[in-house]
Amino acid sequence: MNENLVKPNRILSIDVLRGFDMLLIIFADRFFINLNEGAGTSFTESLAKQFDHPEWFGSTFYDIIMPLFLFVVGAVIPFSLSKRMQENTSMTSIYGKLIKRFIILFILGWIVQGNLLALDSAQFHIFSNTLQAIAVGYFFSCIAYIHLKRKWLYFTFASCLIIYALILTIPYVPGVGKSVLLPDRNFALYFDHLVFGKFDDGLQYTWLLTGFGFTATTLSGIFAGELIKSKLPRKKVVLYLFISGIVGLVLGLIWGIWHPIVKKLWTSSFVLASSGVCYILLALFYWIIDVKGKIKWSFPLKVIGMNAITAYVLSHVIYFPKIADFLLFGLEQYTGAYYGMIITTGGFGLLYLLLWYMYKNKTFIKV
Repeated sequence: MNENLVKPNRILSIDVLRGFDMLLIIFADRFFINLNEGAGTSFTESLAKQFDHPEWFGSTFYDIIMPLFLFVVGAVIPFSLSKRMQENTSMTSIYGKLIKRFIILFILGWIVQGNLLALDSAQFHIFSNTLQAIAVGYFFSCIAYIHLKRKWLYFTFASCLIIYALILTIPYVPGVGKSVLLPDRNFALYFDHLVFGKFDDGLQYTWLLTGFGFTATTLSGIFAGELIKSKLPRKKVVLYLFISGIVGLVLGLIWGIWHPIVKKLWTSSFVLASSGVCYILLALFYWIIDVKGKIKWSFPLKVIGMNAITAYVLSHVIYFPKIADFLLFGLEQYTGAYYGMIITTGGFGLLYLLLWYMYKNKTFIKV
């Protein structure tokens, strides 16, 4: 049999890409910011800016992290759900697992950024976290995948983009006027304030109606997963992933001329552009790992990716750099302004050791 046609049940490149995404979340952002604090050069400043969100319009490299998380979740759906469907698992059981995962992700989101652990209702936020965005995108994308044929999945993807774009531009915001893509002047943010009331996070990010965008981003991952799962030769899969990425990025940038890219609103142009970048990244990882077979370098990322949600929650609940500070404080006198970078690296090292220990003992916490 042609090895190019052999498709394993688990795609290593997806696990590694997930680990790469988590590395950006739990380490890279703080590292480059701390590096700039130490070095203070124009180069390190430009790197630090790429690991911070823009004030409103446009995008930085840091903005790809959340879409990539949703995208990878979507890419796994054709493997996980189709397996259950082929095993004739009942719809009741499948929906039970979907609802269970939705609830767990929401609770974890409350723990991470919903201030659940503060035990104070005045500080509690209903919807304010990446994990909750994943819960929404995952749930509705799974329902679509279960009940719709492929052409209708594409139709659903396009409909989410169009409907959300119309929501952001057609309605009137009371006391403001017609909805526009500006802070505190868009209908999506008004709707969040209206529904969540005192439990709104008070930020410029939108969440509830943005579910259309979260679902579209996750669906884009499903399309990628279906492509990898197909019987196409692996090299063609790489080519199609890369072409899809270029097309999505270009369409997103073109649409962005009239409907600007705003990550905080998760605009439809942002969905297309960010999904395009996700496709390009997946094509690169898939080509290196699954086509060329170069896997040794990817082990550290695999360790992180196999327990991605655990890494995410722990990194937000436990401040590992503080623990590293207790162990490495003697270095501050020698490293000066670079000490922040040192303890950030040390904190990540502690978290990675924990993840490595879990991996070695085959302890994988799945939601």
